[in-house]
Amino acid sequence: MRNSSSADAIPGGTERGIRVFEEGEPERLVAAARAGDPGAMEYLLAKLRPVVLRRCSRFLPHHADAEEAAQDALLSISTHLGKYDGRGSFQGWVTVIASNAARSTYRSMRRRAEDSHADLPEHVDPRTTSVIAGTRLDVMEALAALEQQHPALVESFVLRDLGDLTYAQVAEQLDTPMGTVKDRIQKARRFMRERLVTGP
Repeated sequence: MRNSSSADAIPGGTERGIRVFEEGEPERLVAAARAGDPGAMEYLLAKLRPVVLRRCSRFLPHHADAEEAAQDALLSISTHLGKYDGRGSFQGWVTVIASNAARSTYRSMRRRAEDSHADLPEHVDPRTTSVIAGTRLDVMEALAALEQQHPALVESFVLRDLGDLTYAQVAEQLDTPMGTVKDRIQKARRFMRERLVTGP
């Protein structure tokens, strides 16, 4: 799994080397949006959109699927911004919402594919492509298995390895000791590696 760096930070930093927010800007925008300023909300969502889309693309490489998930995530952010209590970083809060939206979109697409009794077409590598609109079938199936068999491990793993948060940010976001977070992530990585190598 790819390690993240400080360059992946959202508020007050850069996302893959591109500055997203100026220092202190997210806090000001969140405060203004929560106070009812529609312009602040619109600007905040516009700034977050490419970040959220990139997060969703980690789960859903097919652009249309990632777009669908990102739209759901942005709607959720605007709807629930008043519930953001400042516990944990704003970056972490956004990452949780984007990750949940992407996983929800995947589950919805999977249900639709199953309902239509669709099969993988011939000459397609199931590790990288599926009839579920080009999702990473291997990673998503392994993640679904992890969620079913070890639900306590999922959120830490998703935030760290797919959401690119640091260990400290994950611990802060989940209000969980660092040692516990690291242990959960290591166990989740081991499960995912084994699942991806051996299959179901």
